[in-house]
Amino acid sequence: MQYRTDKKSGNRLSVLGLGCMRFPRNMGAIDMKKTETLVMRAIEGGINYFDTAYIYPGSEEALGAVLAKNGVREKVFIAAKLPIMLVKERADIDRFFNKELERLRTDYIDYYLMHQLTDTGFWGRLKDLGIEEWIAAQKKSGRIRQAGFSFHGTRDEFLKLVDVYPWDFCQIQYNYSDENFQAGLAGLKKASAVMPVIIMEPLLGGKLIEGLPREAAAIFKKANPHAGLAAWGLNWVWNHTDVTLLLSGMSTEAQLEENLRLADTSAPGMLGPLELDVYRQVLKVFNKFYKIHCTGCNYCMPCPHGVNIPGCFAGYNLSYSMGYIVGLKHYITSIAAVSEKIAGAGLCVKCGKCEKICPQRIPIIRSLEDVVKRMEPFWYRWVIGAVRFFLLGNNIRKKNLK
Repeated sequence: MQYRTDKKSGNRLSVLGLGCMRFPRNMGAIDMKKTETLVMRAIEGGINYFDTAYIYPGSEEALGAVLAKNGVREKVFIAAKLPIMLVKERADIDRFFNKELERLRTDYIDYYLMHQLTDTGFWGRLKDLGIEEWIAAQKKSGRIRQAGFSFHGTRDEFLKLVDVYPWDFCQIQYNYSDENFQAGLAGLKKASAVMPVIIMEPLLGGKLIEGLPREAAAIFKKANPHAGLAAWGLNWVWNHTDVTLLLSGMSTEAQLEENLRLADTSAPGMLGPLELDVYRQVLKVFNKFYKIHCTGCNYCMPCPHGVNIPGCFAGYNLSYSMGYIVGLKHYITSIAAVSEKIAGAGLCVKCGKCEKICPQRIPIIRSLEDVVKRMEPFWYRWVIGAVRFFLLGNNIRKKNLK
């Protein structure tokens, strides 16, 4: 494992951190046996930075349980996040933070973030609630060691946020398809001059692997037949001297082992002009096919009207990158078209709840309309209706008779 130094605290952080939002699950619940195996192998492999959040279902409890059971809390740095979108009054800050300490079975958090900070206006509202004094008190008591923020907004707002408070670190989305998205390269450069920068979504929620157009994948393979798509994605981020570490939401042992192997050989400046030109070629293809910039983070879920928003977008994007039939099959599966409750884009009533909390600032309502046009044409409704009638008809009729 390679390590880079946190210039604010002096901590040596593993260049690969474990993002805990995508712990392995079984029937919707976190699979504790698999999660324990994953976390302990990560620690054994040299990972010492674990990122979780209040709003990741079950994640904090699972991480806390594994660390406590194996007596390894002091061997790792925990990053957790205050759900600022849910904070309405001063008392909420203490309530959420104390709950996180309870879930994580610890009395301090190493790296604590203001989650999804988008602009200086939002920070101003938090200041009015006393957040600066609160952070100072927690740091003085030792309950928070480093205070930072995760960002989902425009580049100009990020550049302003860097200067409004003496942050200890920040977290931004960054990958070879996002060099000019959100904070972007300009934000990375400015922030890294004064604080460590943590990178999230280095593989765009896996879209730079399974969602990569065949043509783009072929370019990578031709350039280096022995390097996988994950290697191309992660190495691009590690190549930056301004990056402290990247987070990967590994949910299988195979993913973990591959990423550990890559982290062992990572280094700033590892890519030369020829490799960087390959990324430029791939990006031209990728941008042509990738229509909706959704990472599948699920922050928009659950939809109050039952739409599987990330699933709809995934099928839509795949219909361009992998072909219409592949995308349609994925779409049908994602929206549970043959289940009792369908979850298609056509259910959207334009309430706007999802758009208010989308970290990617996707115009979800308009995008769902595009999904309906492409993935739910007039004949689609007849086909799905017939399938649902024959597969579900008896069950639905029985329920109506009760």
